[in-house]
Amino acid sequence: PVMVNELSPDAMATYLDNRPELDALWKKYRVHDIKALVADEESLLNAFIKDMFVDYGIDPTQGDLDLVVGGPPCQGYSGIGHRRSYAVDRASLPSNHLYQDMARVIFRMRPKAFLFENVRGLLSARWTSSGTKGEIWDDVLRTMSSIPGYRVVGHALVHASDFGVPQNRPRVIIIGIRDDIHAPDSRSSRGNGLIPDPTQRPPDLIDVLGDLVDPDYVPGSSTRRYPSDPLTVIQRQLRSNKTGDVIAPASAILTEQEYSDHTPAIKRKFAYMLANGGQIPADQVTKKFAQRVLPERWGPKGPSITVTSLPDDYVHFSQPRTVTVREWARIQTFPDWYRFAGKRTTGGLRRAGNPQVGSFDRELPKYTQIGNAVPVWMATALGRHIAAILGGDTSTATPVESGQLVAAG
Repeated sequence: PVMVNELSPDAMATYLDNRPELDALWKKYRVHDIKALVADEESLLNAFIKDMFVDYGIDPTQGDLDLVVGGPPCQGYSGIGHRRSYAVDRASLPSNHLYQDMARVIFRMRPKAFLFENVRGLLSARWTSSGTKGEIWDDVLRTMSSIPGYRVVGHALVHASDFGVPQNRPRVIIIGIRDDIHAPDSRSSRGNGLIPDPTQRPPDLIDVLGDLVDPDYVPGSSTRRYPSDPLTVIQRQLRSNKTGDVIAPASAILTEQEYSDHTPAIKRKFAYMLANGGQIPADQVTKKFAQRVLPERWGPKGPSITVTSLPDDYVHFSQPRTVTVREWARIQTFPDWYRFAGKRTTGGLRRAGNPQVGSFDRELPKYTQIGNAVPVWMATALGRHIAAILGGDTSTATPVESGQLVAAG
């Protein structure tokens, strides 16, 4: 990767902390606000384009970049998001217009391809309560299809579970190709060959998380060593290092396995749910979003959950508690070596901001970063598919190793 954009300091720190191999130039090519980049296009963006030739030996004006990928913030399009606390028209939220800034960056950077990702709710979202269903999607697709020199040749609704991710998590994907790039249309059956076909079935949660279950866990404390050796193939994968050839054995250091210190009433509630098929005790039923017990095994219909930014949404399948940061990350197929910066969790205005008064500043704790992320194995499948289309060797490459990438947060 040659440049990254990310508004949240916590998410930016997470991104950089997990890539220590990147040299000092990386600090130069980080952007915290894509709107500022586009607004200062004549100096800042032009300087980046000019300096990339000096620092990296690539010239965006000559089409040397491979890919611009971005997932503009999706809370304003989702079924929950701001509507949990605020009645604000989506048209008034600055974050809901970042696809226009992404389109401008694509136009100036001239990558061979671009990838846009967002939530399924985008397909039916309206700008205002009296608007037309799907009008935001129409605007996004029209914008991406109107970038001079590009053609949108593939878009589809993709499910993370199609790529071995243990959750449903539907996502809208748009892929565009520069006009001078020939994109074969026979690599898959979806999105005119630009969206990869399913690669593997999603594993059951017991097969993903079973080796993290500590029978001696203490609420409010943490488990700092693996309770057992890896028990399944996916556990071996998630416990491998960056090269994929070292497995963390039992008693190796385990991170992010901290437990919430629930009140006695909440513990009784969770214990009752575990013993009664997920049913909430009658005296603890509320109108708020209720917790659900994570199933050990999905059943014939496959995954029935989507990871959110709220850890309290789900109860662990075998213990009366919510899931840990590490368990949350595993459900998103983050490997165990991956670390997360910032607070463990937060709430209220610190997490949501207050759009009614024009305040969009918010903390991004670990659970929220994980919940907002594209599942790793889904991203890998998309990246390798595009790299193959562009002529890259994807036999061992990760998405970011197969070419020059601009990662737009």
